[in-house]
Amino acid sequence: MNKYYTKACNFYFGTTSQKNIRKKESIPLNGQHLISFDKVEIINRKRSKIINIKDINKLPKNLKIKINKDLKNIKKKKFFKQLNLSNIPILMGIVNLTPDSFSDGGKYNKKNLAMRHVNNLLSNGAKILDIGGESTRPGANDISSTEEWNRLKLVLNSLKNKKCFISLDTRKSFVMQKASKLKVDLINDVSGLNYDDKTIDFLKKTRKPFIIHHMRGTPKNMQTRPKYKNVLLDIYDFFESKLKYIRKQGIKHNNIILDPGIGFGKNLKHNITLIKNISIFHSLGLPIMLGLSRKRFIKDISKKNDTKERLGGTISSCIQSYLQGVQILRVHDVKEINQAFKVFKELQN
Repeated sequence: MNKYYTKACNFYFGTTSQKNIRKKESIPLNGQHLISFDKVEIINRKRSKIINIKDINKLPKNLKIKINKDLKNIKKKKFFKQLNLSNIPILMGIVNLTPDSFSDGGKYNKKNLAMRHVNNLLSNGAKILDIGGESTRPGANDISSTEEWNRLKLVLNSLKNKKCFISLDTRKSFVMQKASKLKVDLINDVSGLNYDDKTIDFLKKTRKPFIIHHMRGTPKNMQTRPKYKNVLLDIYDFFESKLKYIRKQGIKHNNIILDPGIGFGKNLKHNITLIKNISIFHSLGLPIMLGLSRKRFIKDISKKNDTKERLGGTISSCIQSYLQGVQILRVHDVKEINQAFKVFKELQN
């Protein structure tokens, strides 16, 4: 039996989107009237077909039921505890308290440097701080839970009374437990909740919001010849399966974000396919996050025009993601990304 997937496409933006919605010619994406669409791509593992939303009723009965069910998830307004998804993109500022992260390792691994960085990120428009104490760059080795916690604890303690939304970037339940006694609003486990068997129990007990992140393998080996039958549909199936699993474990809330893990066990072709088709994941009914900042795919595309900060490639890929309704972007350069979106949105209106 063929499994079908629904991807919103042919988007409209700004005042054009609002006008089309009023005329009932397009459907708001995630309840956002500034982004709408009037076509869907119906995909299976053998072929795909793009149709106008007005033609869905002409489909065979079973397929029509499936597409309309997906459409309900695609167009419904999303909600998330403590985050305003009505004003996207939400910028997640990166705080690496590590000596060896791929881009900024060693820059903020002392408390005074980290806190200055935190204050800059917040003043420049970050709505979430993603704080991590272990590098998960390609080829990175694991570190102990104790060492990771020792890198985090002073900064998290300084933030416990600060009004900000804290994401904890860790794969370890020990670190989650320790940090939750101070201040943690979101768990960002890049292993897709696979690294530590106790993580699910922690999430069930605390009801903490969390991110389901996709990674093939471990940081140590994830870039060793990554292969997929179909990277887009394989990761969709991973999310669908993981959501079924966590529901069976007793986690019923919807404060869950999906991150397909750009650069985590993917080559250039995989990354480009995901970014160009990211809107497929809206049919799962949850907010989407992407970490595009300074990633290797930018170097692979730009070649001799690569730069250390990769700011141009980061901005262009962030805007491409926003144009498909991605709600959260994890970035290093919050001020510059914020500037880009302020200008872009004004030009759309």
